[in-house]
Amino acid sequence: MAFHEGLAAHLASGTTHLAHAWAITRGDGVVLGFTDHDRDLEFETIVFRADSGLSAMALQQGTGLSVDNSEAIGALRDAAIREADIDAGRYDGAEVRCWIVNWSDVDQRQMLFRGTIGEIRRAGGAFTAELRGLAEVLNRPMGRVYQKPCGAVLGDAACGFDLSAPGYQAEAAVTAVAGATLTLPPLPDFEEGWFARGGLTVLDGAAAGLTGAIKRDRAETAARRIDLWAELRAALVPGDRVRITAGCDKRMETCRYKFNNLLNFQGFPDIPGEDWLIAQPAATGQTTGRSRR
Repeated sequence: MAFHEGLAAHLASGTTHLAHAWAITRGDGVVLGFTDHDRDLEFETIVFRADSGLSAMALQQGTGLSVDNSEAIGALRDAAIREADIDAGRYDGAEVRCWIVNWSDVDQRQMLFRGTIGEIRRAGGAFTAELRGLAEVLNRPMGRVYQKPCGAVLGDAACGFDLSAPGYQAEAAVTAVAGATLTLPPLPDFEEGWFARGGLTVLDGAAAGLTGAIKRDRAETAARRIDLWAELRAALVPGDRVRITAGCDKRMETCRYKFNNLLNFQGFPDIPGEDWLIAQPAATGQTTGRSRR
């Protein structure tokens, strides 16, 4: 990345007006700006708040494909980064950008770091967030696994199924919450188990935007019980609306008959099983290689 000419000239002048600015973009679209300058800065339609209590340690920048990691340290404040939002996981995987900027002319700036937030630790009213560089994604395993079940995630690019199609989603207001079990009104248009292995998204309330994986879907006379694999990380109360999405068990029959999506099935249903690997030629009987008929 070329260094900004105006900023380079400013640095060469011998008298500088420099500050750091950070922008955090959460998965729900919320963008927060912070600066270590004593006044607010604004560029790229983001207001970078001064006195926000956020600072960053020196970036550990490498060459080649090495991972650039750092840490951000800050105070938990209601007007900036709230403890409840961290607990709810709203900052997990959030994008982080860091600039060095001439605070007297914000057009003179240079991006120093771009990555995501990793592990967040909290203690004593403060937090420490691990910053992971763009090369971090190279640590993820790649490639396909050859197996009978489908290897795609329902609705992703490999699967290609449109989950917004009629009959595959339902919205309702929660009537009761007990740990990881949610009670909804009856959903007579959907058979029992239709949403098992599917997903749940909270549409409003304190947990708005959070998602969960559905473990079981039980239909009762006057209610629909949805069991999640884990409790949501924010309070869900009766009256909050949720959207539940049909699930897939990765079998070819389900892909064909439930979703009519067999052409995009990403499994290998005819792959030999483990018994085939230990098969041995017959030691008795007809062994000429010809058909026995």
